[in-house]
Amino acid sequence: MAPSLLSSLTPNGAFSPPRRIGSNPRVRVRIGVRSSSLPADLAPIPSRFAFDAVSEAELKEKGFMGLRKTKLVCTVGPACCSDSDLERLARGGMSVARLNMCHNTREWHRGVIRAVKKLNQEKGFCLSLMMDTEGGQLIMVDHGSSSTVKAEDGSEWLFTTNKFENSPPFTIQINFEGFSEGIIEGDELVIDGGMATFEVVEKVGNDLRCKCTDPGLLLPRAKLSFWRNGELVNRNFVLPTLSTKDWADIEFGIGEGVDCIAVSLVKDDKDIKYLKNYLSRRSLDYVKVFAKIESLESLRNLKDIVEASDGIMVARGDLGVQIPIEQIPAIQQEITHLCRQLNKPVIIASHLLESMVEYPTPTRAEVADVSEAVRQYTDALMLSAESAIGSHAEKALSILRMSSGRMEMWTREENRQSVLSQDQLSVSLPDRIAEQICFCAGEMANNLCVDAIFVFTKHGHMASLLSRNRPNPPIFAFTDDANARKNMNLYWGVFPLELPLSNDIGDNIKQTMSLMKSRGTLKSGDVVLVVSDSDLNRPCAAPSVFQSIQVRTVS
Repeated sequence: MAPSLLSSLTPNGAFSPPRRIGSNPRVRVRIGVRSSSLPADLAPIPSRFAFDAVSEAELKEKGFMGLRKTKLVCTVGPACCSDSDLERLARGGMSVARLNMCHNTREWHRGVIRAVKKLNQEKGFCLSLMMDTEGGQLIMVDHGSSSTVKAEDGSEWLFTTNKFENSPPFTIQINFEGFSEGIIEGDELVIDGGMATFEVVEKVGNDLRCKCTDPGLLLPRAKLSFWRNGELVNRNFVLPTLSTKDWADIEFGIGEGVDCIAVSLVKDDKDIKYLKNYLSRRSLDYVKVFAKIESLESLRNLKDIVEASDGIMVARGDLGVQIPIEQIPAIQQEITHLCRQLNKPVIIASHLLESMVEYPTPTRAEVADVSEAVRQYTDALMLSAESAIGSHAEKALSILRMSSGRMEMWTREENRQSVLSQDQLSVSLPDRIAEQICFCAGEMANNLCVDAIFVFTKHGHMASLLSRNRPNPPIFAFTDDANARKNMNLYWGVFPLELPLSNDIGDNIKQTMSLMKSRGTLKSGDVVLVVSDSDLNRPCAAPSVFQSIQVRTVS
């Protein structure tokens, strides 16, 4: 650890807040035609004001700089699907509940969706719902009543497409009739990228008899791959990215009101564009589409896929099956950097705390892996089996929260007055202005050591541009659109709030300052940088745009 970091530690291990290097309570930087001042009196509190309960409590306890900026995603499974389990995860920092359509029935998923929505409505949370499609892949069918099965060294197993109500001992059902096509004796069958490995000892019709050479867990719906002489076996058949089942699942998710769809096994941008166009034709643009990067083909078409998607999930487990595992760290960093340049949120997934599926404490290497992802400024970290079927879901989430929060503080100390340099993203003049305003706002926020950034945004675009620069203060994004609020849940450092916005920017500033003060989250002397992305006084048809930066000291 650098000496400067050691010197900033307090006796209890926390960082002391940076000293404000100077600010003028009446500094205002504006682009546009209107100005406003901050009245000292409190505005009336509107009946509809949504502040996430966890963020509000954390802000009161730790202050603005104590807020964790990396978002946390939890896969919901049998181990954490009850109302009380979900509430504990929500209070533990979960921003997004992920539903993996590889597992369980639609009726089961419907129950989880409604439980999450009930928590939002009754407990004051702001949890988003992500649905993950199964995709065209070879997977193991759920093996009876047991959630996990252990394959011991030397044990022999039959992999078959025959259907059973409950699989006989040492028998695994496979979902695709032609799974053994082109496979020969001596080939390796790898489960979930290395959770367990088998050698094919006999081919019996379309079935395979295999001997376990690397013992491990056989999780329900685990993915299969075949290797020969150290290389992935090329198959003649091509499974579709979006199968008939996937489209049925998508219709189910839309009907139940999911906020985001993660598409598995994306090969290029075509399926992403098709799905986004399909949603747009049905006026469902607020349902965001994430592409999962988990194959060699997706890496070859990476930039096109990122540009076409609303966000990216790096599925490192499956990706590690198709490329040498020593390349994964560099590829993760490259994808994270590209997503930030193109202003798309990125989720790092798979094997973050894999040992916690069984054990209550992670390995030190796993914690270092999590910290490195945070250091790369990933938008979100995701738990998979750790939360879905593990015995320590709540503790695994706690480890993610503590590790990411600590690394964020260290990174902020190292880069106290700098924002991340970005390539120009926009082409049109209004978009370039918005991009430049957000870059300058980030620099100002860091240089002036303001406590927070407030942004007024209709659809979240300016909030995403501010997040892209990774400023030190937290970004509070105010919107009157409930869908936009949910969509901002995966933006690094953004805390979305919903409230009615008036047609006057000055009134909006007065209202939000008053509301934050009334709830004890903003106090006299706090310095806030305010960014607005539209002039709400102008008619909707007016082509001109008003954008502003103001720095305000709370009186």
